[in-house]
Amino acid sequence: MQLVSMKMPFGKYKDRLLCDLPEPYLVWFKREGFPKGKLGVLLETLYEIRLNGLEDILWKLKKM
Repeated sequence: MQLVSMKMPFGKYKDRLLCDLPEPYLVWFKREGFPKGKLGVLLETLYEIRLNGLEDILWKLKKM
């Protein structure tokens, strides 16, 4: 649920929902390193969801 409710706390996409972050931004984090802690885990999870074409999960969560 946090992927569809938590906002990015910093950077170019500050205040945007994590699930709405553009894929190139997630790829950049994958290449440069995800942040430490909970945010990093969420961003890496989101990256894996996108990589595997499972975005439907996010849309279903968003509707809840």
